[in-house]
Amino acid sequence: MDEEIERTLHINREVKLYRIPPRPASTGHISGNWRVADQIFAGRLRVLARGSYAEVRLEDGSTGELFAVCPFTPETQAVAIEPAVDSSRNFVLRVEDPATRRHAFLGLGFAERGEAFDFNAALGLLPPAILPPPPVPQQGYPGGCGPSA
Repeated sequence: MDEEIERTLHINREVKLYRIPPRPASTGHISGNWRVADQIFAGRLRVLARGSYAEVRLEDGSTGELFAVCPFTPETQAVAIEPAVDSSRNFVLRVEDPATRRHAFLGLGFAERGEAFDFNAALGLLPPAILPPPPVPQQGYPGGCGPSA
């Protein structure tokens, strides 16, 4: 059987997404510039992992209907999910349309710091969870030194 198991690494019942201004060239995204009027979604967030692929899914909390998806791998995670520079509760997601591959950057907001911490912790555990285990080191000593040299 060659099927990969999909694992849910994190669920948050209520997050908000915002239309955000472009990132300033010299700094990161500043969530203080996000306006309440620019909120475009409120719903559930799930972090899923399958092999070396992971995604943040934003879904309607009652129907489960998909609103947006942020796909990433360990190599692309830093571009796909970026913390805001002025708040530990806010992030910027690079969401992508699976059909057209078009993307947009949206602001992600958590109501509580603890929720944002749990999300960030799940992302921090992600690379070891989806990467294959490291190879077992060869027997012997580096440089030919040691008991047998």
